[in-house]
Amino acid sequence: MKKSQLYTRTGDQGTTSLVGGKRISKASDRLESYGTVDELNAWIGVIASHPDMPRTQVPTLLYIQHKLFDLGAYLATPSDNQTEISQPLSLGHQTLSRIEHEIDILDNETPAANRFVLPGGNHLSALTHVARTVCRRAERRIITLTQTGEHVDPCVIRFVNRLSDYLFILSRHINHSNGCAEVYWDKEI
Repeated sequence: MKKSQLYTRTGDQGTTSLVGGKRISKASDRLESYGTVDELNAWIGVIASHPDMPRTQVPTLLYIQHKLFDLGAYLATPSDNQTEISQPLSLGHQTLSRIEHEIDILDNETPAANRFVLPGGNHLSALTHVARTVCRRAERRIITLTQTGEHVDPCVIRFVNRLSDYLFILSRHINHSNGCAEVYWDKEI
């Protein structure tokens, strides 16, 4: 029987290859950053495929998944090998404008919240909050990577920051559209 291409055994010692072949520890800040982006992409897939997700949002979520894959490839490319991927693929002004436009639409269709919103309401909204928190962790991991001296294009942080805003208003919009009461923080409980 032919050996599967799915396993290579090269990571069995706790290292992995970056774009260009350089090997690094699986515990490195670079791997943490693009690994968390990959985790976020998986969560976006979960919420996009949820049967209660409004079909109008699926194209935006698919668009975001493609951008997250681009971002992962960028982060998996070491600074000394920038000829492979010299800039974050298509994460500039056009991408930010599209996400901001989606935020504006959802925000205009959702009543304002005058209190802190807790994850909950309906199941899909809660899952969207999970994606939002993973997005925030990805942002922190990317910032940690920059603090090690690695260059990360500033549009990357803007993109991830805006994406968490989108996921927040999407979770609220899902509750509103489904007639589910939002869960607000109550300091007296």
